[in-house]
Amino acid sequence: MSAVELIQAPLSEHLARLSSVLAKTIPHREIAQLAGNCSYTPFKIIGGTPGRAGGPITATEVAALRPLVPAKGGWQGRARLAGVDVPVLALASDITGQGALLVLVRTEDTPVPGEHVMSAQALWDLVTAYREGLRSEPLPGSLAASRAAAAARAVAIAELRDAHGAALTTLLGVLRDRTLDDANARTRAVDLAVSALAELRSRVELDRVLMEERAGDAFERLTVSLRRILRARGVGLELGPPHAEDGTDRLLPADVTHTALAVVRATVHALLDDQTHGPDDGEHRVHIGWKIGADELRATVRDNGPGTLSRGALDARRVTERLAPLGGRLDLDAVPGWGTTVNLDIPLASSSTPRQDPLTALGARELEVLGQLARGRRNRDIAQALHISESTVKFHVAKIIGKLGVSTRGEAAALAHQWGAA
Repeated sequence: MSAVELIQAPLSEHLARLSSVLAKTIPHREIAQLAGNCSYTPFKIIGGTPGRAGGPITATEVAALRPLVPAKGGWQGRARLAGVDVPVLALASDITGQGALLVLVRTEDTPVPGEHVMSAQALWDLVTAYREGLRSEPLPGSLAASRAAAAARAVAIAELRDAHGAALTTLLGVLRDRTLDDANARTRAVDLAVSALAELRSRVELDRVLMEERAGDAFERLTVSLRRILRARGVGLELGPPHAEDGTDRLLPADVTHTALAVVRATVHALLDDQTHGPDDGEHRVHIGWKIGADELRATVRDNGPGTLSRGALDARRVTERLAPLGGRLDLDAVPGWGTTVNLDIPLASSSTPRQDPLTALGARELEVLGQLARGRRNRDIAQALHISESTVKFHVAKIIGKLGVSTRGEAAALAHQWGAA
């Protein structure tokens, strides 16, 4: 039942629910996650600070525990978090290639029994697998929330980098002035400033790793999954990976690569399942190609089948729906007797045109409420579905109407359907 409650909870409440469940067998005062497949907050903390003198735990401190933990399993010991030494239990899940780390700051030093560690590991694997499923087959609402969260995080990091970088660079310039007295104090201050700069840069780099993926690595993930599908069906796979001139080493936004993988896989399934292949059609082959342009990724899916694939078959597999939040386009060319070619174009950045997705202005909870509105549900039903009060629902509805620039709930619901959040 704990597993069911975890999956039913909104993504924003997963860590709090997990902490509540684990508290019964693994008492802890704080819990932190570092999971690249979490759409909203890859690094998140629930609980109080480990020590009176310590500040909040940082993502860099949690990342430093990763080498101590097996690829899949747990590690127990003492670690320095928020400036103090504390007993911790760290759990890693290997379900996602980017890694998913859960760290519990425990209230005691005694080892956690193996059966409790295994139960905690199973729950963490479950949460990680659920999030990975949402990332691999993203819903439009999740993509919109992910892009909004990523944009807000990028702005915050840019502001922090500029402010702290300018201040610390100025401090270093002054402290390195040889006309100043007290060499020992100057040396110590320089060391502190250098350490602060290194910490700031590592935070920026960590966020970049979680939010971006190399184009070549994403294509390789795609081909691994397609080989399993096509080999079992006796279908040949031809590849046109991005080369150096096509941007194979280019870092792409994670929501772009996740969408590209999802729509290509859905298109391949449509080619296999929604066309009739006769016994005399010869060997069935599917070609997958990627090209990275200055502004967009073009994925091409082509086969030598009967050429009877319809646009409706792709819509039924929600290809167009998945492309919509990112402003993507689909072009289908099916020639009976010759085969089918599907081009999928995905912009690499948010559109600056007046057709920019208005839902990016909404927060994660507001998107959840909007999704319920689009289903025609009343405030009371929304409150029950999202486990919040009816007055909170009214507050979110008012904020949604204001941010979207509409005057009624019906107009907000219409926008949700238009931009794929319903």
